[in-house]
Parts: sequence; C-alpha cells; structure tokens
Amino acid sequence: MGRSVQNITNNVSLIASDNTWIEGLAIQQLIKTSQLSGMMQVAGMPDLHPGRGYPIGAAFFAKDKVYPALVGNDIGCGMSLWQTSMSLSKLNLDKVERQLKDIELPLDDSWQELINTRKADKQIASTCFDHALGTIGGGNHFAEFQSIDEIYDESALTEMHLDKKKLQLLVHSGSRGLGQSVLTDHVTKFNHDGLESGSVALDEYLLKHDEAVRCAELNRELIARRFLKATRADGTCQIDINHNLVTETWIDGRKGWLHRKGATPSDKGYVVIPGSRGDHSYLVKPRLNCSDALYSLAHGAGRKWKRGECQGRLSHKYKRDDLYRTELGSRVICGNKELLYDEAPQAYKKCLTIIDDLQEAGLVDVVARLRPVLTFKTNGGCSV
Repeated sequence: MGRSVQNITNNVSLIASDNTWIEGLAIQQLIKTSQLSGMMQVAGMPDLHPGRGYPIGAAFFAKDKVYPALVGNDIGCGMSLWQTSMSLSKLNLDKVERQLKDIELPLDDSWQELINTRKADKQIASTCFDHALGTIGGGNHFAEFQSIDEIYDESALTEMHLDKKKLQLLVHSGSRGLGQSVLTDHVTKFNHDGLESGSVALDEYLLKHDEAVRCAELNRELIARRFLKATRADGTCQIDINHNLVTETWIDGRKGWLHRKGATPSDKGYVVIPGSRGDHSYLVKPRLNCSDALYSLAHGAGRKWKRGECQGRLSHKYKRDDLYRTELGSRVICGNKELLYDEAPQAYKKCLTIIDDLQEAGLVDVVARLRPVLTFKTNGGCSV
C-alpha cells in the first residue's frame, strides 16, 4: 500500500493523504464502529464523511456478526454505466431536456411485461414499493449523461467496448423504499444490535437484504432504459456495482462479514467513481492487492457540507438560475430548490483528490475521465 494510507488504530485504516480534508466527526464514527462486538477491521475511504451514527464511505469486516445499521437504509445502492447510441456530434441538449419532461412519473403499463420478466429472472417478489421502480429518488441520486473527456488507457477502453464518440449514461440509485423498510423492521425488533451468524434473525435479514440488492439493480436498469426510451436511443450496460451491502467473505485468511456503506467493491472489475454534478467522474480499473482497504474503494467525491446548510452558504453568492449551469459547461435539471443547493458542486470535495489518494495507495489505475453533459435530479417537487 502507498503513502495515502493512515493507520488510525490497530484495526482502523484511512485511505487518504494529509491533503484530503476529512471531518473529525467522521473519523470519530469510524473508530467507534471499530469497537463494535466482533469487529475485526475497519477501512475509511478518501470520501469518508459523517452519517447518522455511522460513517459513510467505509467498509467494516466483522466476525460472526452482521450489523444492518452499517449497511443502512438504501440497501443495494450503486452505480451503473450505460453506453448509449447517441452521437456526441449530433447532440441537441434542448431537445433532450424536453424529452425528459415526464421521466419521473411511475412507469406505465407498457413496462409491465419487462418488469415481470426481470423480476422473475432476479427472483424479486412484488411489494408495495413497486410503483417506485424506475425512479431515481432524492438525496445524492441522479442520472447523468456524460462524455469521455480524456483517455488514459486506450486498451482498457477498447476491452470495455466504450466509444468516445458516444454519449454515456451514469445512473446512481438504490432500492428506494424497500431498503428503508428492511432496516426499519430490523431496528424495530433489535435496535442497532448485530445479528449472530447462524441465527434465524440473520437468515431472515439476509433474505430481505439480498432481494433489496437485486431490486436496486433492477431499478437502475429501468431508470437507464426509460432515459434511453425517452431520448429515442439504444444502449448497453457496461458496469453495474452496488456500494451499500454486506457479504460473507474471506480476507487474509479470516472469514467474516464485509459491510460496505458508500464503499465500492474493488473485486468486481471496472468501476466509475463519480464527482459532483459540476465535476468530472473517473473510470478506474481496481488493483486486486488491497486487503488493507477491505477490497473497497471510494464511491464518489464525498460531501464537505451537511445537507440543509448549503443554501445558507451559497444563496448570497449564487442565484438559483446560476446553479443550472456548471463551470464545465454542463446542464442541470433540478426543480427542487433545496436539493439544487444541497447537491451543488461546492458541497462536495474535488473528485480528483479522491482519485489521487486511491492511486497513491496503489488501489486503482485510471482508465478515462468523464465529463458531465446533462445531470438529472428531479423536475420538481417530490418524486415517487
């Protein structure tokens, strides 16, 4: 491991250089989590920031116990990258904006056959949250059309069948209300206590957890497909990786439960690490020698500011209309004023600092840089 690895305690590591700002509360939460019963190792990523009691942007490896609260309420949240058939040279953004007018409505009956087929393939039962399938949700979730801005590894790009002349589509979303219901059920019954390996309670949680992961994957697929349909384009999924989940695995000869909360697996192939809507994202190829980082990477740029305080920090300097265009020349669709400010580029770290830390730690090789073209958050009000 390179110089961007800090050993905080004997079982807590932080993948971040001295130049990367990490909020003190996030490190305190990381240390506190390492003291949970059965916790063997904890690794914070360079995008680490405080969560509700537990940090976001970290991986946790525990023996004989699963802590659902560490996975959180958006089980299966992740990123998918689709290559579209849309040519960058012929792109008309005014037209694309108009085509996305009804993109947040519940999917109509014309989608039902596909949904039924995919749910059967993935063994997903019908729930009261089915109406939200194919919708992005709030918070930091988004769908973003991107261009391949700079190439660092042409052979890797060729291996992935990515064409720099085509528009890419990055989708960030999860299991919507289903994951929330799974965590709420657990907390109601067990508070934030861990579940013992081999227990009936753990078996029941894992069944629900795994289904929520599959539901999140289907949700991202449906989001991508409806964006493609709206823009009259075709597309293929190149990457789909979850960053909120727990899996049983072996690390350094020890068997345990690897929890990831805002931590992208580094053992699933190529991944995209996104910046804010006004920043570049990066396509990277993970290296496999990273047990110290619990086979995990950052899942994005990481927040600097808490939600709810961003408007106060920015409104004196930026009018609302100023935030619909970015310094990179991209457009933003976000009809919710609070979300427009909460997800402003200024509220996030620079993604390049995150990538630099991962490279210095010997965890990734950068394949390409992606530039935002059009970021979709919401047309306004509350999404389903």
